[in-house]
Amino acid sequence: MCRINPRVDFAFKKLFGSAENQDLLLALLNAILTEEPPITEVQLKNPYNLADYQAGKISILDIKAKDENGRWFNVEMQISQDYDFDKRAIYYWAKLITEQITEGTLFKTLQKTFSINILNFNFVPDTEVFHNRYKIINTATGKDDRLHDLFELHYLELRKFHKPWAETLTALDRWFAFLSRAHELDKHHLPPQMANDPAITKAIRAVDRMFDEDERQIYEVRMQAVADINNKIESAMDRGLAVGHQKGLREGWQEGRQQGLQEGIQEGIQQGVQEGIQQGIQAGERKAREAIARTLLAVLDAETVAEKTGLSLAEVQQLSKNG
Repeated sequence: MCRINPRVDFAFKKLFGSAENQDLLLALLNAILTEEPPITEVQLKNPYNLADYQAGKISILDIKAKDENGRWFNVEMQISQDYDFDKRAIYYWAKLITEQITEGTLFKTLQKTFSINILNFNFVPDTEVFHNRYKIINTATGKDDRLHDLFELHYLELRKFHKPWAETLTALDRWFAFLSRAHELDKHHLPPQMANDPAITKAIRAVDRMFDEDERQIYEVRMQAVADINNKIESAMDRGLAVGHQKGLREGWQEGRQQGLQEGIQEGIQQGVQEGIQQGIQAGERKAREAIARTLLAVLDAETVAEKTGLSLAEVQQLSKNG
């Protein structure tokens, strides 16, 4: 099995954002962007550099690249649940646009940009489709008239991928299988679908020999931070549900008593439970975000902590002062 989890953002950055692995990034992009002309060459704009992370720049984990036709790409792996990730994705896309503009640049030189977000949690509601693509359309006609063909946003949700090995028929299927099930893969005994894909087999070999000692320490710090965040979110959710349930029962009972009818009691309990659960979840989420922020402040700057947790910069700075 693969010894390194490629979903951890630091490992993902080295695997797809290193100069020696540009062919892997190219293969991944072509697997995702099947409705676009194939990419034949890609240039990394912020390649992996160990010195960045040793200097404390742990937030530089997205991958920026440009292809031979001038198209720009931002690729990010997000392993921890983030309820505001849609805003983050738009922000990263906007940066791709603004970074193309310098003094004296003509707007007509702007190139198409792609925001590609691989998520280790369910995010897009009301669908089990694991790859969702967004672009600007004409809402009057429901069609893409290509007047604003400068933007695409992709969400790829790993937890919605459930295909068995025998059904991993496309390149994207195989990348999903690799990212979500790397722990099951033995490079000496790969499923035929994986073994016959040169990019996948190279990725598996690269993951097995990925880190030196300094890099492994950073990787383990990231692994622990992710585990701490997920545990705190789960605990906060459990507490929020418990508090909400109790509050809901009390409010529902009081409302039901006032009505004096059994039907009113049942309706009041149901309404109170729903409202209480929601309030409890919100309170729990808030406490979880603050707890996560305190943990991350030990290794990240305040601006990055604010971005990761959804708290305002002022709130994070206050937490830092309060210890």
